[in-house]
Amino acid sequence: MTTATTARTVADDVQAPVRDRIADVAARLFEWHELKPAQVEAVESLLAGRDTFGVMPTGFGKSAIYQVAGAVLDGPAVVVSPLIALQADQVAGLVGHPDAPPAVDVNSGHTDDENDESWRRVDAGEVTYVFLAPEQLARDETVERLERAGVALLVVDEAHCVSSWGHDFRPDYLHLGEVVERLGRPPVLALTATGSGPVRDEVVERLRLRDPLVISRGFDRPNLSLAVHRHEDEAEKRRAIVEQVAELTTPGIVYVATRKESERYADEIGERCPDRTVEAYHAGLRSAERGALHERFHAGEIDVIVATSAFGMGIDKPDVRFVVHADVPESLDAYYQEVGRAGRDGEPADATLHYRAEDLSLRSFFASGLPSRADLRRVHEAIRASSGPIARKAITEATELKPRQVSRLVDLLLEAGVVAETKKGYRVTNDLDSGAAAEEARQAAEARDRVEKSRIEMMRTYAEARGCRRRFLLGYFGEEAPRRCGNCDDCRAAAAEPDRPADGDAAGAGAADAGTQADQPEQAPLFENDTRVEHTTWGQGTVMSTEGDRMTVFFEGEGYKVLALEAVEQHDLLKAV
Repeated sequence: MTTATTARTVADDVQAPVRDRIADVAARLFEWHELKPAQVEAVESLLAGRDTFGVMPTGFGKSAIYQVAGAVLDGPAVVVSPLIALQADQVAGLVGHPDAPPAVDVNSGHTDDENDESWRRVDAGEVTYVFLAPEQLARDETVERLERAGVALLVVDEAHCVSSWGHDFRPDYLHLGEVVERLGRPPVLALTATGSGPVRDEVVERLRLRDPLVISRGFDRPNLSLAVHRHEDEAEKRRAIVEQVAELTTPGIVYVATRKESERYADEIGERCPDRTVEAYHAGLRSAERGALHERFHAGEIDVIVATSAFGMGIDKPDVRFVVHADVPESLDAYYQEVGRAGRDGEPADATLHYRAEDLSLRSFFASGLPSRADLRRVHEAIRASSGPIARKAITEATELKPRQVSRLVDLLLEAGVVAETKKGYRVTNDLDSGAAAEEARQAAEARDRVEKSRIEMMRTYAEARGCRRRFLLGYFGEEAPRRCGNCDDCRAAAAEPDRPADGDAAGAGAADAGTQADQPEQAPLFENDTRVEHTTWGQGTVMSTEGDRMTVFFEGEGYKVLALEAVEQHDLLKAV
């Protein structure tokens, strides 16, 4: 027996009792008689005290990781979850296992008395899982209470929300790295169903993960049939959507951009399909109404739900047969997460984007809006003038700005590195005067704005360029894919017309810069996916994918850029770093 073989045998002997315990807890408490290898690997990592980052597709079973680990560890597991409905679903899932350890969710969806009772149980050591929203952990009293409870595991669900490059950035997530330190550095489990390489890197940095085990499982959903229908006229597009939904097998989701459109489409689809139950869902509904619609959809009482992106996280219904987008999402990250709510049972499902180039102007409007330098300067001056760390409430009082406005401005100053967060509040990090600090933060905001606009352009590329759509999507996330998937509209067209030429210029000059030209011969890439590179003008970035004679690179300050390989080679535009 070789030395290497002996080492593996010893390691296996050490891991065997841990795996036996994991399997026992999963079966005895949760009735899971077989966990996926990635789930077991993640639980083992956490039980060994190692930070762990799970990047796994929707429906993979990410919650099982912290549920099993939390049941084994000595102390409560705190689960940071962004939506009350999502927290309620997670608690209900645990309650559905009679032998599972107890769980509570503390949020505004409960009365003060109910939340007080939950905290009493936490203080008494009666609870294993505590579900909280990220904004709750910005309160000193909450963190101090958890410190006394002796948190054994901190779980950050929807971890992409911590990244300003992510499609669903939430400033309240920025403080979680400091919270980890205050809780005594328990192992951290970050979970997300989406996220390109740059997003993943920023999650690790901002959550202060130490040498994390990163477990990434494929994003490919081969059972989803991908298609884009292009329209020139809004009325024609509306008719096409209503007719398509009338013909599709239910249940299904139609995503729209605005509240008004959700109600209008719900009415029109309902009139066209009087035998189907069709409902509108948007953030303008009362919390109780949204919760009731959520439950009815899960129970199979709604055939078609027409929703804004407010109908999002926590949609874990396995038999959704279609997701139709009546409007263009703000990014491919959001699009792929939303279409991923279809076909979770592994059965065939449809994912269709209805597209007009004019729709992108609405997304560009939503992405716009920069803070004033004067307001940034006022906030920095208030922090700088304080004799010690200053809390957000005190900053609000000193500046007389609105609390939400102060939160956004502080977060930009944090992102720019001119302000730091401590246990007692915020302090300046250098000797910059407030005008210069405000300019640094403004530049950070402008960079974020450029990234958002580049995401919209990537949506245009997906909708207009020719080539396998699945290959394009997986390339965006930095994953390799076959030349043809056989289950998208372009692959079906190519199979029906084998002599059809590639059409990288179909969308005009803008799309020509980003055309996939998927039918050209394969070439060895100049740089492998995830390679860190530096551009002569745009600075450092990450190679996302190479397709034909084009490559996509994400630059931290500019967003996504599609470069012609010939230009990169001729002008030596990129160097590996």
